Amino acid sequence: MPKTLAPKLSAIDLNLLIVFDAIMRERSVTKAGRRLNLSQPAMSHALSRLRHTLKDDLFVRAPAGMIPTPHAEQLAAPIRFALEGLQQALEPDQFDPSVARTTFRIAVDNYAAVVMVSKIVKAVAAAAPKVRLDFRPSGTLDLADQLDRSELQLAIGSTEMPGERFSRKLLAQDDFVVILRKDHAASRIKEISTDKLSSLPLLEVSSAKFGNADGSDGPRLGKREPDVRAPFLSAAEIVRNSDFVTVLPRAVADILVKSHQLCMRPMSRSPKPIQSSMRWLRRFDNQSAHAWLRDLIASAVGH
Repeated sequence: MPKTLAPKLSAIDLNLLIVFDAIMRERSVTKAGRRLNLSQPAMSHALSRLRHTLKDDLFVRAPAGMIPTPHAEQLAAPIRFALEGLQQALEPDQFDPSVARTTFRIAVDNYAAVVMVSKIVKAVAAAAPKVRLDFRPSGTLDLADQLDRSELQLAIGSTEMPGERFSRKLLAQDDFVVILRKDHAASRIKEISTDKLSSLPLLEVSSAKFGNADGSDGPRLGKREPDVRAPFLSAAEIVRNSDFVTVLPRAVADILVKSHQLCMRPMSRSPKPIQSSMRWLRRFDNQSAHAWLRDLIASAVGH
């Protein structure tokens, strides 16, 4: 059987590669068309041309959407890198935030959402009023995949993402404290020991992965089992109206103490401090808009 010759780059319309990338991102011809402001017939025609040029179906319809073929999966990363490189080459050498119109998509975990997001929003609004921020909860996301696909520009949180393709900057390190109501009997204690904590009714925040020494989802110590588990949004009111105490990072505790008239106490033996870092693809290290955003975030949160 004669070997199939690869198409020459000069024979491929750049717009077709943009269409290919959009379908890979959206897994839907219709959604990809909306992203590119193209009609359904125009998208279908472009996909037909792509299939003819590349001698492959590329995408197959399924209940979950347009599923890429193995050949499409193989092409996806090189095409995306090439398009991003071309886009970067066309951008001005210097990013002017005062006039920039762009969107930054940032994944944040619960700690970053509570402690950092408002500071970032305030700083961006002051420096770049036309820039849009799209914060996404990171708990259910495959962060490495989303960054690789440029669905995200940054991920902020405690999740580790090994690999030389990622850069990292530490934004915060925080210890844990005990939160309790102001007239709680234990509020008279200046520092709460592990033994004392084990004797108190304990609330675990079930929906907030703040990280802890034993690797569990909620901040608890050793084998101490919680008496109640509840979502983060319920925690302050539960503590304010009961004898329950909870263990949270100090910066989160500061916010809840001020807003709900609670108090906090240090622990004589605290879990390993939480570390919150900013992570991104290394190839964006020197991209002007991306570098501006990272510098602004680091400054806004105090690092």
